[in-house]
Amino acid sequence: MVFTAVEERRVQFSELSKNDAVVPVRIDYLAAIENILRVLPDTENVTVVVGTSPIEQFWREEIGKAVKPLANRVSFTWTNHLSFADLLKHAAALPPRSAIFWELMIVDAAGVVHEGNTALTRLHAVSNAPIFSYDESFFGREIVGGPLLAVLDTSRQTAAVAVRMLAGEKASDIKITSVEFSRPKFDWREMQRWGISERRLPPGSTVLFRELTAWERYRWQITSILLALLVQSAMITWLLVERFGRRRAETRSRKLSLDVIHLNRAAEAGALSASFAHDLGQPTLAIALIAQRVETLLSKDRPELGKIKEAVVDINRANDHAAAIIKQFRKLLKRTSDPEIQQETDLNGAIADALSILSTEANHRQVVLHAEGHKGPLLVRADPIHLLQVLLNLATNAMDAMVDNPSDTRRVAIRTAMRADSKVEVVVSDSGPGIPEQVIDEIFDTFYTTKPHGTGLGLSIARTIVDTYGGKIWAENCAQGGAA
Repeated sequence: MVFTAVEERRVQFSELSKNDAVVPVRIDYLAAIENILRVLPDTENVTVVVGTSPIEQFWREEIGKAVKPLANRVSFTWTNHLSFADLLKHAAALPPRSAIFWELMIVDAAGVVHEGNTALTRLHAVSNAPIFSYDESFFGREIVGGPLLAVLDTSRQTAAVAVRMLAGEKASDIKITSVEFSRPKFDWREMQRWGISERRLPPGSTVLFRELTAWERYRWQITSILLALLVQSAMITWLLVERFGRRRAETRSRKLSLDVIHLNRAAEAGALSASFAHDLGQPTLAIALIAQRVETLLSKDRPELGKIKEAVVDINRANDHAAAIIKQFRKLLKRTSDPEIQQETDLNGAIADALSILSTEANHRQVVLHAEGHKGPLLVRADPIHLLQVLLNLATNAMDAMVDNPSDTRRVAIRTAMRADSKVEVVVSDSGPGIPEQVIDEIFDTFYTTKPHGTGLGLSIARTIVDTYGGKIWAENCAQGGAA
């Protein structure tokens, strides 16, 4: 027979037969307590859990003898005089710098028998101090750890003895050295609970049940996410650079468009300059003639003050007329603002300005130019100079289209109307020959023109401006003749 896992102090070799072999173990209580003091160097008291049965009293005496060298270092409290209920209260109220060493609890002071691990489990649930032991069977649940009697070491020795006996070796001749503590191992969860640093552990210790960090647990997932974020960041950066470049290009394109629109309007001003000069000549000539008249009146011995006052009023009236003509001319030459900066503008006001600017030219060409339709303000969000530019381009093209018409049939109308969804419709129509159907879709193309000296920019610029503000512009022939 093989006796195994028997503490060497409990083996009675004299009573063994020649067919018996023993695999003893050696419990080093001093090393077990010193382990507590190593990992918890501030410990001042160790409560040793031991019951009242004879075997427990035996081990109480053995433990007391083993830890005598530590008498000046730490105090010991024994539980053999406590019932288990009192033991639980004691463990729950331990002062700081305390530890518990679990030996045995078979019978408590009240005579209650405890079986299995139930007592240790209940103690662990209420204790306010860490629990240590040498028994590996408790490791992973209730104890912190340290040097333990490993079941695997004992099992290997036992198996080796059994093999030797099966091979014919006499059992009484097999002498086995006692199995001692294995390399220290500790429960990471209990270390975290009681604030035990890994730096305090004995050299060569193993830490088990360590919870993986987020990086260790999800390394590949985190790496994939970081890689995806890196790629996404690179793409976002590239898109931002592209967007910045595109905005710069759009800004430059808008500026160039504004310059082209301004040059086009300046060209129109040049074309209309003769009409403006003619209009401006009338009030300036009137001012000169009235001034001569005033001079004549003042040269008399008795100046007629009433007539002089009338002359001065006439001069002021002529001056206001000239100022109005110059104001219209300046408005035509004014550089437009950025189309992104929109403002509420009265469309009927822009039409009135256009009619005023074109009136002299229309009279010169013998064209009847008038507006009709919606009365009162027509508010739209657009730059007033842009609206004026579109109206001038369309009306000028309409007058150009009627150059071969008899003078009494030349009519240009600008009509306004309110449509659904608060939309405004403006129609510029003429009484000319109309637009050939094969080119009607091309007249708004840049540089398209049928005029000998045309630039092909007027209608193209008109479309650009209308598109800028989200509008729509098109051309069609009228059923009664002409185009719109």
